[in-house]
Amino acid sequence: MDPRAAFEALGTREGRQDPYPYYDAIRAHGNLVPVKKGSLVAVGYRECTRVLREPALQVQDGTAFDRVYPDWRSHSSVCAFTDSMLYSNPPKHTRQRGMVNADFTPQQVARMRPVIEDMTTRLLDRIADLGADGSPVNLMDEFASRLPIAVVSAMLGFDADRQVWFRDIASAIAVSTDGFTDPAALATADAAMDELADHFGDVITRKRGCPAADIVSALVRLHDAAKLSHDELIGNMMLLLTAGFETTAFLIGDGALMAIGNPHYAARLRTQQPFAAAYVEEVLRFAPPVHVTSRWAAADVTLFDQHIPAGSRVVVLLAAGNRDPRRYPDPNRFDPDRANSQPLSFGGGVHFCLGAALARLEAQTALPMLARRFPQIMLADTATYRDRWVIRGLRTLPVTTGRAVTASRR
Repeated sequence: MDPRAAFEALGTREGRQDPYPYYDAIRAHGNLVPVKKGSLVAVGYRECTRVLREPALQVQDGTAFDRVYPDWRSHSSVCAFTDSMLYSNPPKHTRQRGMVNADFTPQQVARMRPVIEDMTTRLLDRIADLGADGSPVNLMDEFASRLPIAVVSAMLGFDADRQVWFRDIASAIAVSTDGFTDPAALATADAAMDELADHFGDVITRKRGCPAADIVSALVRLHDAAKLSHDELIGNMMLLLTAGFETTAFLIGDGALMAIGNPHYAARLRTQQPFAAAYVEEVLRFAPPVHVTSRWAAADVTLFDQHIPAGSRVVVLLAAGNRDPRRYPDPNRFDPDRANSQPLSFGGGVHFCLGAALARLEAQTALPMLARRFPQIMLADTATYRDRWVIRGLRTLPVTTGRAVTASRR
């Protein structure tokens, strides 16, 4: 297949449901492949890594959107991401990220383990009740998505009784990361962002009057000290909520699916504590929640003997890089015992995922606890994926729990 046709196919329903054959079709033409004038696609592990770390290649910000989507400011969901650290470059990115870096260090995140274990226990108790009579349970709705939203809500200082609402509205907003290809979905994302921004206004007022030891209270203090604009405050509150929820939910969902389909791995998750870290890394490699990111050339740059003029776009197919046969032998095989696995799933360079340590800890905690509580868990029906590509994950994971091991302490 022509590389441009393969790349464009990734925007179709077929491509979104199973993008890997199209990644391979692009790879057949090279590892850093021009697909049209001013646009290249990186599919090789080395190429993706280099692009992510090249200072001359920057994330899409307002300036980049002006060139490609002149009406982007009419979409509140896109504006919110652009006001956040996600779609900003140094020095703006450095300033914004520096305000929350300390909350997401591995040492700080490790302190969340007891909280994550307690939240997981409560969710598993709920699943045991829901499935006690043999009824199917959608593990995505009842476990994989509930745990991350509970954890990030606690860290941010959001109301615990709004977690399901936060989950649903954050999922609607995240659709805007797929770009401008679906106007109806983008309109839904904008409406959700408007509703969330109104709620955030109330949260900010409460935190200003009664601050607590949480991230949002700290951000409000920075805003009031004129170190963060109002739009940046709203944008980063939205980003921390959405990024801290959906990608981790998809990681846990695919991890659970792999364990259910491979009982020998589920047994190791139950009995071998160190195995969880290697297992989660392989899930990140094999089925990453984030499939694609992109960079824009702020200046002329040459990579792997290819001249990339200023203004060009480089699409980084992280999921393709994770299955580069030059880096990983037999890359389409799920193998948690791989040596020296370093998936690209959290990006790289100055934009390396802020919540990487937290996502890993949640998955490394939740998946063994799930396997131990429900050793007889089975698929009740076919698992289905959401009709999305940039952030890709399961929509449904219907299971029967079977006999549950001794009920956890409530």
